[in-house]
Amino acid sequence: MGFKPSLLALAVGALSTLNVACATTGDQARDIAQNSIIVDGHIDVPYRVHNQWVDVTQATSDGDFDYPRARKGGLNAPFMSIYVPASLDNSDQSTQLAHQLIDSVEAIVQRAPDKFALAGNAAEVREQFEKGVISLPMGMENGSPIQGKLDNLQIFFDRGIRYITLAHSQSNHISDSSYDLRRKWKGLSPFGKELVREMNNIGMLIDISHVSDDAFYQVVELTKTPVIASHSSLRHFTPGFERNMNDDMLKKLGQNGGIVMINFGSGFVTKEARQWRDGLSKFTNAQIKEYGADSEQVSNAEQTYQQQHPYPYSTLSEVLDHIDYVVNLIGIEHVGIGSDYDGVGDTLPEGLKDVSAFPNLVAGLLERGYSEADIKKILGENFLRVWEQVEQYASQHSKS
Repeated sequence: MGFKPSLLALAVGALSTLNVACATTGDQARDIAQNSIIVDGHIDVPYRVHNQWVDVTQATSDGDFDYPRARKGGLNAPFMSIYVPASLDNSDQSTQLAHQLIDSVEAIVQRAPDKFALAGNAAEVREQFEKGVISLPMGMENGSPIQGKLDNLQIFFDRGIRYITLAHSQSNHISDSSYDLRRKWKGLSPFGKELVREMNNIGMLIDISHVSDDAFYQVVELTKTPVIASHSSLRHFTPGFERNMNDDMLKKLGQNGGIVMINFGSGFVTKEARQWRDGLSKFTNAQIKEYGADSEQVSNAEQTYQQQHPYPYSTLSEVLDHIDYVVNLIGIEHVGIGSDYDGVGDTLPEGLKDVSAFPNLVAGLLERGYSEADIKKILGENFLRVWEQVEQYASQHSKS
């Protein structure tokens, strides 16, 4: 009589095969992460360090980014966000803070030149990747520090700023914000339109994260180069959330040759997390009405609400859904990574809690059938292609 394996033996065999497959995928994912240029379009290290200094050239006990974790994750070209709060708009303090935050990035590099280097163009990112050094390009989040002066644009470009997020949480002198119900300019201001043209001419990337829909459409109409959304996700998954991009905007972005860089924050990824945030706002407002704005109840409102309604963290799979959606709608060439690490607080998805987790993202892409070549596009090559196109336009249209 021939041998007939038991159901238990079959199950054990199947599980063993699955474990081997998972291990193989994990090993491949780590190899890809370590051997690819990973550009993250938006990490808020400078403002984190400004608020409470910590040496990110060493392991840190908090935050989402430091050198050991970046090395573990394979992250080698994180854009340092020079974030200026909207509360400083229309003041000299906004320009002062921007310079101070740039100083802090330069200090990181000076403290550990064997680990980090500034990067002012795509070629430097590629060269430093080959040397095993992490590039720290910079982008300005909120154009407020420009102060309506094109001279300031050139000054910040000379200091290493390579993209500008035109507005942040309020409309400023450049553009309306997606968060601001007062649509002062109905899109871009007259200066904002002039700024777009000059950013094209000097080789500054235009970032349409945070701007209103009208401002986005005006930018893509005016610009001569591809634009980026440095840390945005998709409105398809978060209906009514204007901070994310809708399908028509994505199609325009594709026609422009640009790239949307997916934000990992749970509130950008799922409607459940957005609804939680809306619920917290209603709860807080009710506490203010009942107890007063300076009350202990209001100070503890988020903690109280969280105890009653645990935060619905998104998952790695749901982040991958955003990537899939862009690929299916406008193509693999138009999606990248804009995690918002150190910028979205304790809202990061399971499996993507800090910069060491990029191999998890790669493993998820492999499991969904993406080739290594396509994964490399998503991780960094798509962004570098856009950056190189912006540089090429500027080299042909500079005033010098």
